[in-house]
Amino acid sequence: MLLEGIGKRYRVGGPWVLRDVRLELRPGRVVRIHGHNGSGKSTLLRVIAGIAEPSRGRVNGRPSTGYVPERFPPALPFTAGQYLRHHARMRGVAASQGTRWLERFGAAQFAGTAMKELSKGTSQKIAVAQALLGDPELLVLDEAWTGLDVAARDELAEVVRERAGDGACVVFVDHDPARLGDGTDERWVVRDGALHAADEEFARDAVAKSQLITIEVTGIPTELSLLPGAEITSGGDGLHRIVVDAALSDEVLRRLLALGPELHIVAVSQSSAQIRAKEAS
Repeated sequence: MLLEGIGKRYRVGGPWVLRDVRLELRPGRVVRIHGHNGSGKSTLLRVIAGIAEPSRGRVNGRPSTGYVPERFPPALPFTAGQYLRHHARMRGVAASQGTRWLERFGAAQFAGTAMKELSKGTSQKIAVAQALLGDPELLVLDEAWTGLDVAARDELAEVVRERAGDGACVVFVDHDPARLGDGTDERWVVRDGALHAADEEFARDAVAKSQLITIEVTGIPTELSLLPGAEITSGGDGLHRIVVDAALSDEVLRRLLALGPELHIVAVSQSSAQIRAKEAS
């Protein structure tokens, strides 16, 4: 698949979000898109996925595509199982594929649950499952790991490796710069609307500069597992450690405070992803 001279703006006379983007997406490659908030990463992924039409330029050779959007609409008039069966019919694949993906991501028990009643984390699993129906040749993931529990994040990383191994191209954006660090073939940066190749030095700097916030709490309700982008570990002393990217920390703290007096925030500290990786080795 080839993007040639892609430009995108959302209204005539408005600012260009993307300018003269050229990108070749080749089979079997895992491609990461970097960029600051508002840089145009999600717009680029929507163009790649065919959700948004470019204002200028051409997209040639689009393969079968699965797409996980940055924001998945959970309040849909289906149960989780009905939603996946609907998408399976549209793609001409067996409905059993939806069941298989639900089982793999630990969400089979929610097949009969209305979408509007699902938690953020379970909704995200449904979003990922629908994107994988039919084994697409192009998989586009926009912050697809956000909201997933640790086991599901690891599973999604494994699925990405499998899809690439089977010849699919995977394009992704994620707030954790270390995500798939050992399995990414190409890195690109969206800056000032243009696409630039990111070299290894850039990737190392991105990991080093990524700030993680550790929040220590006591009194852990079930809702804590639904925090966006959080990795949660529990100790035998009743203390729970929540590690989250600094970009999401304000939202996580807001949700923690809203959970009520049974949860007590003991400490908040900061470290880099690189330091954390060294500590874990």
